[in-house]
Amino acid sequence: MRGFVALGIIIAAIAVLVLFGGNETILGLRPDLIASLAGLGAVGIIALGWVAQHFRGQWTRALEAMAFWLAMIVMLVGVYSYRFELQGFANRLLGEVAPGYTVTLAGGEVQVTRQAGGSFIIDGAVNGVPTRFVLDTGASAVVLTSEDAARAGIDPATLFYTQPVSTANGRTMAAATTIRELTVGSITERSVPALVAREGSLSQSLLGMTFLDRLASFEVRGDRLILRGRGG
Repeated sequence: MRGFVALGIIIAAIAVLVLFGGNETILGLRPDLIASLAGLGAVGIIALGWVAQHFRGQWTRALEAMAFWLAMIVMLVGVYSYRFELQGFANRLLGEVAPGYTVTLAGGEVQVTRQAGGSFIIDGAVNGVPTRFVLDTGASAVVLTSEDAARAGIDPATLFYTQPVSTANGRTMAAATTIRELTVGSITERSVPALVAREGSLSQSLLGMTFLDRLASFEVRGDRLILRGRGG
């Protein structure tokens, strides 16, 4: 019987939403709030029916069960209400325990969380080979370490180191090359101009502007770097 009552509440709420869904408010309440209240009411009726059936005559245990279900409902509502804050916390936690971890959002955006030191470490792939980068918007090109280039199938010994570049260790010479395929999260760019630094002159590859300029946009929002590909 209680199941039919709960079902009736849900059906009634759906009917109200269908009939008056075009309105900004229905009886002073937003349509999404009415749907939420109807769902909670239906769950409450089912929970009360279950408690009454299983704890008939045992009111202490019944109250304990009701308190448990109420706490569960409050917890679920709290998680839903603070879902964006919880997502931000989870992303920051991932950024600390898994440096370089990229999150691809529903719209195709790729998100990376800033490290405690202030840098954005980004896991990507060069020619299909996993490669870790540091974001460097001051670098005019993607710059690979000699070791990363070799792993990606680019032989540093065959290159001509004629272009001066500035690194954390000072100025050095780099060689021009082209990356066949560079991937970060769900974003892939092909035939990306890049530089290869001399062996030992660069500790980590740099994600520079020859990749970033190909994106639809990129931005730093708080502790998050958001990359948007042109196909996203």
